[in-house]
Amino acid sequence: MTQDYTEFVTFINKKTGIDLSLYKEAQMKRRLTSLYEKKGYGSFRDFSDKLNADQALLDEFLDRMTINVSEFYRNAKRWEVLQNRILPELLKRSSKLKVWSAACSTGEEPYSLAMVMSTHQPLSQISITASDLDKIALEKAKVGLYAERALAEVPSDIKRKYFLQQGAFYKVSDEIKRVVSFKQQNLLNDRFESGYDLIVCRNVMIYFTEEAKDALYHKFSQALKPGGILFVGSTEQIFNPSRYGFETADTFFYRKI
Repeated sequence: MTQDYTEFVTFINKKTGIDLSLYKEAQMKRRLTSLYEKKGYGSFRDFSDKLNADQALLDEFLDRMTINVSEFYRNAKRWEVLQNRILPELLKRSSKLKVWSAACSTGEEPYSLAMVMSTHQPLSQISITASDLDKIALEKAKVGLYAERALAEVPSDIKRKYFLQQGAFYKVSDEIKRVVSFKQQNLLNDRFESGYDLIVCRNVMIYFTEEAKDALYHKFSQALKPGGILFVGSTEQIFNPSRYGFETADTFFYRKI
């Protein structure tokens, strides 16, 4: 790391508690350099001085450093496996599942979870915790308003049942929104609750270093009940699941042993 960026990493860690060194450096530097140049700053040092004085810019920086690209039922075949195989297995063990959508971005993932779970249970029995580092993304998630392209993979019956069209946008129904509780959380630094039956964390691990991934997989394993499931993204296969106390339940699904 150049000294300029190293000092910036130290500043951000002190200012926010976020350790940028745990993210892949080339990707993060590229993203943040683009941001400070767009804002008219010439270096990470100039940018850090302004971030220290401007809360709105700091919030925008946090929004930019996180990756908020999501859609409902992303990689739809995997959601079919969740619906048809994984959830029935979990529900044999307990009718009240403890479920967490980690790094939930703007809400498409936890709302998809609620919709899939609703094919097995009444919504009154469903409760999902959803967390993300980005406050702006969480506020968007709570509103629950999405462009039509985000719904491309949603089954037509689910789309009719749980979305209300508003002009060019679609709003998630209040009955789905009520089962999801959002909170801000730093996956890399914060402690996790335990006793989860299902943790969904998709398409975020690819941005972390191997060391950070290793620590997170251990934390996810500890947070799950024996027999609980970790559902990861389609580029995030765990090649040595037994290292973390997992076995493969299906492609991109890992069961705690």
